[in-house]
Amino acid sequence: MKSLFAGLLVAAFLLLPWQPAHAEKIGQTPFPSTIRVAIRENNASGEPDSRGRIVYVLTLNFEEYMRGVLPNEWLASWKPESLKAGAIAVKMFGWYHHLHPVTIDNFTFDVDDTVNFQAFRRYTDQLATNRAIIATRSLAYVPPNGDIVELNYRAGYANSPNWQYRNAQKMAQWGSQYWAEKGRTYLQILEFYYQNRTVRTIPGV
Repeated sequence: MKSLFAGLLVAAFLLLPWQPAHAEKIGQTPFPSTIRVAIRENNASGEPDSRGRIVYVLTLNFEEYMRGVLPNEWLASWKPESLKAGAIAVKMFGWYHHLHPVTIDNFTFDVDDTVNFQAFRRYTDQLATNRAIIATRSLAYVPPNGDIVELNYRAGYANSPNWQYRNAQKMAQWGSQYWAEKGRTYLQILEFYYQNRTVRTIPGV
């Protein structure tokens, strides 16, 4: 829950040395089976430190990675439609960075386990978040041309649609719960925050 209120990204994220690369597209780029996660040292409170030293790189099954992210970025007690929207955002963010690895301090990886990317904690998966991942397993949410792009998100504010993030093409985590409580489906939630995107089936998944 701490990462939820901290938001997805911190200032250190802007310092990471990746460069834009050519776009990869749905149907042309296989869905990743694995992802490389840099594990950073913990801070004094025992949480992975976004500015901490990289200790090692863990290669994981991609779905296992998602199962360790979603309950740490969304709350497992939230409505199923909010969790489904979150599952797709987590997937697209991870997929994009799988295609754009970075090298820091002689470690090459796709993401780290902190809010520099997405908060990942192994073996923290929950039944509700696993169900959301399974329900949306074959779906991607992309621009009409099929480019695999990040779906960025921020914590936002409770009990609010968080219009400010819609204008910035970012989903509010609390906003997704707000709309789910209002009866919106996960696709309607995604459509609210990300304009000019469409749902596509991922071939072979």
